[in-house]
This record gives sequence, structure tokens and C-alpha cells, in this order.
Amino acid sequence: MVAEALKRLDLRDPQTMALQGSIPVPQCKGINHADFSIDGRIAIFTCEFQGGLARIDMVGRKVLGYLKLSRGGMPQDIRVSPDGKIFYVADMKAGGVFVIDGDAFKEIGFLKTGIGTHGLYPSRDGTKLYVANRGFPRIGGKPGVGKGSVSVIDFATRQVVAKWYIPGGGSPDMLQLNPEGTQLWASGRYNRTVYVMNTTTGELLARIAVGSEDHGLTYFPNVGLHSLGHNGVYR
Repeated sequence: MVAEALKRLDLRDPQTMALQGSIPVPQCKGINHADFSIDGRIAIFTCEFQGGLARIDMVGRKVLGYLKLSRGGMPQDIRVSPDGKIFYVADMKAGGVFVIDGDAFKEIGFLKTGIGTHGLYPSRDGTKLYVANRGFPRIGGKPGVGKGSVSVIDFATRQVVAKWYIPGGGSPDMLQLNPEGTQLWASGRYNRTVYVMNTTTGELLARIAVGSEDHGLTYFPNVGLHSLGHNGVYR
């Protein structure tokens, strides 16, 4: 479990929730989102308020290193590629996605996607990565109007291949897929709305009114065996 304010990870018994130990991560202010290597032995966490990443040995329970991102941004969500070689890091301040070599733990690229890049979710067939760009809190006096979008990255080419805008403006934040992978659900952080989009065309299928500042969301039950936390994401 992430103890963000204490800059540490707490390890708890999944049955009793009894604390079994902690991993201090002192150089990771704002530790939050994470994803794991394919074998589950290594995790990379984003350090939101230090513009970097932390690489953790989950078996040895220790920090292996830190990586400062080149643009000194504000990293948010992180997802590993289907082949386990590359980690993609959404950066809200830089307005795009950093491409990280997981084994070498170094930055090897950056993909510009849009203002306020935040949430990431891979397609069910493992070929695409959906990227939420939530825009500014307020544009022209109206919340989140005109800038929110979803970008689509092709894993094979590591290029942005599509960009979908919310009709009338919006602020897509965290993402989920339905079990079939045909619908992309996004919380609308500044618009009190959950958006449902077609994953092939980007067509907006529905708007669901919710409370203010909606951030995380989950679709349950869903596919996957292991929870990645934060947003009810399974793999």
C-alpha cells in the first residue's frame, strides 16, 4: 500500500491487513501510481511532486534507484507494455507520455499527447494504449471546456495514431475498459461527468452525471488476476 504522505510503501497481509513491513522511498515525494515488471519482482512508481520515478525491488524490499525525468514534469499514471520491456508514464505538466526502458531504467523517448496528460489504459488486445488528457481546470470561465481529449498510442510503433476530443469540451482523467474492451470509460475531473467512448472510433456513447471532482473509477467485475491499485485496475 502507498503511504504517500510518509514517502513509503506499507506491506500488509492481504487477509488480515496486518502490517508486515515498510519500504522507505525518501526521494519520491508524491509517490502514487505504479506498475510492475511481468514477473512481478520489480515495480516502478511515479513521484508526482519530484518529477521522477522510483524503481523498487519488491522481493528484496528496497529501492533500486531513482530517475529524474528530462522535462522536470509531474508524472501521474504508469503502464508497462505488453512485452514487459517499456514503461509509459503520463505527465500532466509536460503534456505527454515518457517512454522508459524498464531494464535500463532510463528515458528513451517522449510522446506529446495533450494538455494535462493523466490516465493510461492498454487495449484488451495489447496493441494500443489509451491516454487521457484532461485539459485545464477552467477555460474561458467554463470548467474544462475545449481541451480535454483521449490520445491513442500504438505499442508497436510507439507513435500517437489517433486523438479523440469530447464533443463540447471535457476533462477525461482516469480510464477503465469494459470487459469486452469495446468501451472506454473516463472520469471527467472538472465536468461532474463520466464519459463512455467507443474504443474503435472514439465516438462518445454516453455522458453520466456524477459528483464534483470525479477522479478515479472502476468497472467491476472485470478481467485480470492482479490489482494494480489506485483505480481498480487489474492485470
